[in-house]
Amino acid sequence: MVAPSAEEEVAMPAREFVSAPALILRSLVSDPHRRAVTTADGVEITGGDFAAATYRLAHELIARGVGRGATVTLLTGNTAEALSARYASGLAGARVVNLYDGMSAPVLAEITASVDTTVLLVDAERYAGAAELLSLIDVPAVLTLGPGPDGPGSDGAGVAIGEDVIAASAGRPAEEPAVRIGPDDDLGIRHTGGTTGIPKGILSLHGPYRSAFDFPYGDPRPGDEPPRLLAATSLAHLAGVLSDLTLHHGGSVVLHRTFDPAQVLAAVERERITDLWVLPPLLYQLLDHPDLARTDLSSLRRVSYGGCAASPTRIREALKVFGPVLVSGYGMSEAQNIAMLGPTEHDRIGHGGQLSVGRPLPGVEVEIHGADGTVLPTGEQGEVHVRSDTLMAGYWKQPELTARVLRDGWLDTGDIGYFDADGYLYLADRLKDLIIVVGGHVYPSEVEDLLLTHPAIAQCAVFGVRDTQESEHVHVAVVPAPGQQPRLEEVRAFVTARKGRIYAPEALHLVDAIPLTSVGKPDKKRLRAAASAP
Repeated sequence: MVAPSAEEEVAMPAREFVSAPALILRSLVSDPHRRAVTTADGVEITGGDFAAATYRLAHELIARGVGRGATVTLLTGNTAEALSARYASGLAGARVVNLYDGMSAPVLAEITASVDTTVLLVDAERYAGAAELLSLIDVPAVLTLGPGPDGPGSDGAGVAIGEDVIAASAGRPAEEPAVRIGPDDDLGIRHTGGTTGIPKGILSLHGPYRSAFDFPYGDPRPGDEPPRLLAATSLAHLAGVLSDLTLHHGGSVVLHRTFDPAQVLAAVERERITDLWVLPPLLYQLLDHPDLARTDLSSLRRVSYGGCAASPTRIREALKVFGPVLVSGYGMSEAQNIAMLGPTEHDRIGHGGQLSVGRPLPGVEVEIHGADGTVLPTGEQGEVHVRSDTLMAGYWKQPELTARVLRDGWLDTGDIGYFDADGYLYLADRLKDLIIVVGGHVYPSEVEDLLLTHPAIAQCAVFGVRDTQESEHVHVAVVPAPGQQPRLEEVRAFVTARKGRIYAPEALHLVDAIPLTSVGKPDKKRLRAAASAP
């Protein structure tokens, strides 16, 4: 084959960019009779019906002024309507923002305002909590994804939420809208914990996200049936990404409202699930459940885990139970996937007994930097830096913070790690003060700032403590105000009401003084050691 000349290359038309939402919907249209989505109530939706409803919704949003530069914010759960709304918004050209469960209404209100919300979409799973949020925000439009439980637009208590946009879209065309999306257009803003009170917004673009769809999903073998993914964790997080890939590659998604180990095991057997994503603490719940021994797990081809440190002992136990199907993923919202540890590589154990997080994926460069910025040799521990085409565009409206972590095309992950001689990466610690819990990330300074407003607390230090299974828990050391004796229950209620349940401490330690390091900072290593002592 002769390569085209420079003149011919100039004359050749540019290849059309097809966004991920468009790819997913086209895949469903090409196989309209396959089961695409099974709802938490057991309702099966075909690819053709799901695509048609999504196209109609996209046209309805466009007719209401949603397009480039607009933000569609989703107050949704694990529903087919939530998936459809995300794809429809992307087809319209809008950026998408998810409001996570577990955050308090005031925090969600701040997020809604900070992203310049054009339309807020609410589904049936979140009607009950919508009224409190709506009392705190002022957005141009609030619409529901279906009728409320007591009638159109109701929250179940007679409080009006908004017009049913799905019903309104019934007469719209069931075809892809003619909106040109480019790789540099905004895809969405994902939020993680932040030190300012408002979680950091991570801006992603269509191009980097679309690149993940160019590779086979799940390392399929010849003759394998299409994947069947069980989405039992939030679609607003990685379960949503895996749902996208599954639907694009001819598979189907089974939705659960929340993670319940008994229901997950039953669904694996009943639905012949091939793919499952869990955080390590959720994997341990499966291992410890009495139904495990009598559950047929033979359909599983891939049990992916990640998001926080995993216990090597429990992972070895999981390998015995599930077989060679475990895949560990290391990634972050700022960089998407960074490294992966395959089913046959779980014998890789680091100096401190921790599992490797795998080798960098194709197209991803990882370097270990010293404090002076120099690249460290194999075996030496330092700051993990990443460069790839999938890095975030930056933090939403925070250019100074973006400049601190993105320099010369490299992302400072905030993690501490090292490489072994075979190119496997190990994470030893986190440079940033961050606690990873089931449901999200907790920055201790956020909780500390809040607790210092409590009348019974004079000083405090919030820190994470890992249990024997490497799961992290939020602890707080408190110096009581004179004459006060704060109790864990009241502190938990105080934090939950103002920040959300994922921020609430699980343990309270009353101390006479907060221990300090030599430079005068709270000595959280000492506090952590004391809390972990038998």
